[in-house]
Parts: sequence; C-alpha cells; structure tokens
Amino acid sequence: MIILLGIVAGIITTSSFIPQLVKSWRTRHTKDLSLPMYLTLDLGIILWFLYGILTNDLPVLLANGVAFILSTTIIILKIRYK
Repeated sequence: MIILLGIVAGIITTSSFIPQLVKSWRTRHTKDLSLPMYLTLDLGIILWFLYGILTNDLPVLLANGVAFILSTTIIILKIRYK
C-alpha cells in the first residue's frame, strides 16, 4: 500500500507539468516562464532521482524520471521560443 501511495502521489505531482508543457508547445509563448526556476527545479529533480537510485525507491525513481523529461522539455521550449 505504501508503494501504491507513492506511485499515485508521483503521478499527480508529475502530471502538473503537462498543462504548462502543452500551453507552451501550442502557443510557442514562454516569455513569462522563469528559466532559472526551471533549471533549479531540474537540479532538484536530478538529486531526487539519484536518491531514488540509492534507496531503491521505485515511486521516487518513476516520478522524478518523468518529471525530469517534462521539465527539461519546458526548458528546451523556453530557449527555443526565446
């Protein structure tokens, strides 16, 4: 049950990136997004991912692996649509 709770929590928090990603992709407007915030967030996500590896914590690994992909995609769009 604890692992299931972690997976559900990871799905909910990680999916929060999707609306911003879709909006940025569709409008090609990223002026109001903070690049330093997303870079800092990506660093934190990488550290959480490493923590998940070291503790063999599947929910942490999954959530942060996907979050890194989504957040990094937003960073790429921010740079590309500058």
